[in-house]
Amino acid sequence: MKNFLGLLMIALLFISCDVNQKKEGELPEIDVDIDTEAGQLPTFDVDWADVNVGTRTKMVKVPKVVVVMEEIEVEVPYVDVDMPNSGEKEELTLTVEAEVTDHEHTIKINEIIASNETLYVISELKATTQTLGDKKLRVSDRVILNAPDLNVKHIIMGEKPDRVFNDQFKYVKDLGAFKANLKNPRTIFTN
Repeated sequence: MKNFLGLLMIALLFISCDVNQKKEGELPEIDVDIDTEAGQLPTFDVDWADVNVGTRTKMVKVPKVVVVMEEIEVEVPYVDVDMPNSGEKEELTLTVEAEVTDHEHTIKINEIIASNETLYVISELKATTQTLGDKKLRVSDRVILNAPDLNVKHIIMGEKPDRVFNDQFKYVKDLGAFKANLKNPRTIFTN
């Protein structure tokens, strides 16, 4: 389709111009003595199509999403981690979120597991019986962690909702199989 449109535009350029020759062309004369006289190239008067580019106002339908964030005071779990030879600690808010449709869901951080230099934040996503209709909803949970700078990975137990937003976290169906692959796991938080 793009090739067709490109060819159509080129054809329109050639069709939309008017070319009138103003002078005849003349080839240079060459003498065997290598004396030459300058020739003359033909000249043309080209009238191109008049093209105007601008904008117009039209009514079109566009999607509109309204997100209202409000700040409220809630109790958030706080975990202070001291690791040997780890250096300074910093306070991080570990947040897990999921964007859901069809039914309301709950999401809860159940535990945090340390394995080597990685913290695994284990959450569970559950659907409720309350339907959403054609709306979507984001659910979240958070834990404040005071620990050395470590690699953090979020693991969510439950069915992954079919939304692009949810691609940032790993969803598993069998948490036991996931935990069996961890090397030297140590649970540092349970909820």
